[in-house]
Amino acid sequence: MRLRNLDLNLLLVFDAVLRERSVVRAADSLAISQPAVSHALNRLRHALKDKLFVRTPAGMSPTPRAEQLALPVRKALNELQLAVEGDTFDPSTADRRFTIAVNNYAAVVAVGPILAAVRAQAPTVRLSIVPSGTLNLTDRLDRGELDLALSGRAIEGERFASQQLVEDRFVAVLRSGHPALRKRLTGASLAELPHLGISSSGENLEFVDTFLKARKSARFVASDVPYLSAGAVLVAIEPRRHPRTQAGDGVPPRLSDRDQGAAL
Repeated sequence: MRLRNLDLNLLLVFDAVLRERSVVRAADSLAISQPAVSHALNRLRHALKDKLFVRTPAGMSPTPRAEQLALPVRKALNELQLAVEGDTFDPSTADRRFTIAVNNYAAVVAVGPILAAVRAQAPTVRLSIVPSGTLNLTDRLDRGELDLALSGRAIEGERFASQQLVEDRFVAVLRSGHPALRKRLTGASLAELPHLGISSSGENLEFVDTFLKARKSARFVASDVPYLSAGAVLVAIEPRRHPRTQAGDGVPPRLSDRDQGAAL
């Protein structure tokens, strides 16, 4: 269809429903009635020949077509809003608050440099850093409750723009003097050790399991904890740059170079 045939107000409704995942909440955010939102959504569905949203127990779930439209529509609306307001963002004078969700790794590796850079370039901007471990990042970003998320895993959805900030490598972490360190740590000896799972990191360690499975072996995760502990008897797979890795003995097991990079 041609843009001239589309009521642009329908895009405001589309963005609100996508953000709120609810017709009722979208109506509240737009200060219009619920029937008005439903009517606008039906008009847009007819124009684009797609359901756009499907009602689920978790709310209004976007279809693949809606996912495809989400980022361009949101960018276009933001740019139009800036054009109407006649204002540009100036870091040196901005007086805003930005909320950033970070995982355990980003909290200790990336937040410090970010705070320093913001302080230098935008002295009156306030950053609110929140842990991402228990958050539904997709939902929070859609609702505008988060401005940015630093995660070791990609956030699903074509409507989200992403950029790699840090690349790291994994090492096996053991306490100083651990018996396993009397000889070079190999994939076979790594599998023989009981492992510690760090639940707060959110890192994807499937590459370790894939490597061991190809050699008819597997690791045994004896315990899951939120932070590195119990290091006297267990081994943990951790990013090399993490301070707790530097504090112990980070030993790189002889794994394939493939998949050892940890993208943040």
